[in-house]
Amino acid sequence: MENVELKENERIDEIASSGVKIIQSREVFSFSIDAILLARFPRLPSRGQIVDICAGNGAVGLFASSKTKANIIEVEIQERLADMAQRSIELNDLTSRMSVITDNLNNTTKYLNTSSTDLIFCNPPYFKIDSEDSHINESHHYTLARHELTTNLDEIFDTGKKLLKSNGHIAMVHRPERFLEIVDKMRANNLQPKWIQFVYPKANQPANILLIDAIKDGRAGGEIFLPPLVIHNEDGSYTKEIDEIYYGKH
Repeated sequence: MENVELKENERIDEIASSGVKIIQSREVFSFSIDAILLARFPRLPSRGQIVDICAGNGAVGLFASSKTKANIIEVEIQERLADMAQRSIELNDLTSRMSVITDNLNNTTKYLNTSSTDLIFCNPPYFKIDSEDSHINESHHYTLARHELTTNLDEIFDTGKKLLKSNGHIAMVHRPERFLEIVDKMRANNLQPKWIQFVYPKANQPANILLIDAIKDGRAGGEIFLPPLVIHNEDGSYTKEIDEIYYGKH
């Protein structure tokens, strides 16, 4: 691994069981379990091109890099987060097959060819501006990461439709309460949802995470609802499935 200079209030963490290191800071939006679950959700292409939009500090793409030889491109609008992602790529000696685009995702086709991408990851802002979950008085970094200020579902799926090859995939993590809206907007952009999984904080609690994978130019029908994924046991410890994702099989 390369020696990479850390800036004030930054630290280096390891991303779950991947062995990959990531630069983080409490001052900006750090990755959470959502990113880890998204990175292991779809089937990864062994080669080709993966694009991680709304990439933050690059956690999803960095985690995926340990499981594929594909080229991975991170797209992030916030300069500080994009810089952290770039330095994490250097830290892990991944510059030969990972890179960062610092721009609004609407401009991605200025950098990448249309119909060039095998898989898109997206961990987008979850909340509409008028949502009751909106907390616009948060720090600027948190506000942009959580709220649809610089992008929304329509723009995400329009970009996905342009970038993906026919039969390419877009995998997204989001909130279950927006499931029907996400399905409608995917289909409106010729992205057919195929694999859906709901994630539950505990077995007796409502789902709080949605994972969904859609295929460009896919046929309607044939949706697969995967078994529920539960994060915690009743005592608060990780379930076996989550423990293996974070720490590997024992």
